[in-house]
Amino acid sequence: MPTFLHVGCGAKRKDETAPGFNRPEWSEVRLDIDPAAQPDIVADMVDMSAVASGSMDALFSSHNIEHLFQHQAPAALAEFRRVLKPDGFAVIGCPDLQAVAALVAEDRLTQPAYRSPAGAVTPHDMLYGFGPQMAKGHLFMAHRSGFTRTSLIEALQRAGFHRVGARRARFDLWVVASKAAASDDQIRALMASYLP
Repeated sequence: MPTFLHVGCGAKRKDETAPGFNRPEWSEVRLDIDPAAQPDIVADMVDMSAVASGSMDALFSSHNIEHLFQHQAPAALAEFRRVLKPDGFAVIGCPDLQAVAALVAEDRLTQPAYRSPAGAVTPHDMLYGFGPQMAKGHLFMAHRSGFTRTSLIEALQRAGFHRVGARRARFDLWVVASKAAASDDQIRALMASYLP
């Protein structure tokens, strides 16, 4: 049974990740920095030493890497690569700063861009972290950096991922990154199955 590491899981389970992981054949291991999320492993994504090297078939991380300072991102992406098996892949999502910047340029910094189950989300929230959660004391939810399509692809390549496929979706940026060399067809197939 293949296993994927759900990094920064919060309260979510595999049925709230990507369509490809929401299948009976996939086993999920949940990792989060917050013990209140009741993950399988409590750890910071820049030090996942509790996860053995080369032990995971895949990794899923939705809206976590923007919580790191820019200088921490290489360590986290290196950890993502380290825990993957030689033919493993990572699925990563984060705010698309190009899309957010377009709203800021229109002077809509504090106007709702969309509604989430947690409430209205503004460009300010996408840039700096979801205000209502931080007001409740969850300051680890603050955003300390961010990515555009190009900068995220380059960061993954510097971390040693061989191929990266990217898709912009509204205000989100999603990538699939393969640890091993992969063909265009293989990357397209992973994107079709695993990008939300």
